[in-house]
Amino acid sequence: MTFDSVNPATGTTIATFPVHGAQEVRAAVERARSATRWWSELGVNGRRTRLLAWKKALYDALDELADLVHRENGKTIHEAALEIGAHLDVLGWAATNAGRVLGTHRVRRGLITANQAASVTYQPYGVVGVIGTWNWPVYTPGGAVVSALAAGNCVVYKPSEHTPAVGRFMVEAFTDVVGGRPVLSMVTGLAATGAALCSAGVDKLSFVGAPATGRAVMAQCATTLTPVVLELGGKDAMIIADDADLDAAVDGALWLGIGNSGQTCIATERIFVTEGVYDAFLDKLATQARKITAGAGEPSGYGPMVLHGQIELVRRHLHDALDRGGRAVVGGPESLRPPFIDPIVLVDVPDDALAMTEETFGPTLVVTRVRDIDEAVAKANSGVFGLGASVFSRRHGREIADRLRVGMVSVNNVMIFTAVGGLPFGGVGHSGFGRVQGADGLREFAWPKAMTVQQLTAPVNPISFFRKPSAMTRYRALTRMLHGR
Repeated sequence: MTFDSVNPATGTTIATFPVHGAQEVRAAVERARSATRWWSELGVNGRRTRLLAWKKALYDALDELADLVHRENGKTIHEAALEIGAHLDVLGWAATNAGRVLGTHRVRRGLITANQAASVTYQPYGVVGVIGTWNWPVYTPGGAVVSALAAGNCVVYKPSEHTPAVGRFMVEAFTDVVGGRPVLSMVTGLAATGAALCSAGVDKLSFVGAPATGRAVMAQCATTLTPVVLELGGKDAMIIADDADLDAAVDGALWLGIGNSGQTCIATERIFVTEGVYDAFLDKLATQARKITAGAGEPSGYGPMVLHGQIELVRRHLHDALDRGGRAVVGGPESLRPPFIDPIVLVDVPDDALAMTEETFGPTLVVTRVRDIDEAVAKANSGVFGLGASVFSRRHGREIADRLRVGMVSVNNVMIFTAVGGLPFGGVGHSGFGRVQGADGLREFAWPKAMTVQQLTAPVNPISFFRKPSAMTRYRALTRMLHGR
């Protein structure tokens, strides 16, 4: 059985791929396991050399890969190049910092254990399964793949069925630098192939996708006690204070909310603007949004929607908002012309409308007037998601950002945290748990191993059936001295 990868803008076939079944997926995991010893014994320096060679290969092929992302994912060439550049930064950081982050750490011991040398080391799990997504087909699954490889694991990667050619490009580039060994391998197929990977004996699994699918993945992995990392999307908010740079805020809102046709897990979907600048911001936003058209060329255009079902979801959210008193100040029902959706800006949308509570994943912005920053923060934190956010305020940005219940936030910019390879990526609440990238991402794919090494014989040894009668007396006296005050 096979399936086709198609260009979402034209419907033309890009490539045909096999649908791998459960036995083939398990065989891929076993092949990966056969390479774990070689990959582990390379050590930090050997893995760094090969990961940096992979980075160089991807950089050398940047134009070719960006074109492939454009054709298979639909985003513009420039958007694709930005995505690949961010991935290269993540890859470079992980390769050069894995030894420092995961190396042996000495741990201070107390007076009672002064004769022990205490340390923590980090051990790779073995084989990590990664189920990727299509909307950012290089950067998003790449964070998990890179973190797992740099931590010393082998990886079996199942790309989205909508972008398998991008996945194959990434895997083949890596395979070349490891001499064909199955350190990073790929299986392809539909949902059943991803489900098979959950049950194929991987030691940890990373999944990016919708919350409903994430729950199913987690439930399936629970049957084998396989630990999981889940990134499940969001309903990201932007807060604009009275002292904000409105032009920068408008530019950021449109780029992150409309770019890639809104098909970004960290896309801005809700914008909360304080009363003092609401009218000015909305006027600027509407003026600039009308200059952008889906399907147009660079620089003022963006690509198609990838999934037909997502177009219908945007339609449902839009009509629900309008039926409940919301107004479209830019676009409206006429914006939907599949496979494209032109920008939509909504106002006066009730807090419990679908466009305010569910992930829309389309080029739709909902702008809400708030009395002050306290109300803005309360509304931003009111939903079940907690992935990313942005804040625009010249004087109070960090203070406002600290109050937001999210995993990532940019102040006076949008999504720039994705370009800092040392920062972790992930969310809270229904946006998932666990992290990829940065030091936290490296440790996510390595389990901590505590160790003590006795250096001297203790004068008092209370942990023995044959201790002297005075041992517990001395131990109690020492405990009282340390903790009894």
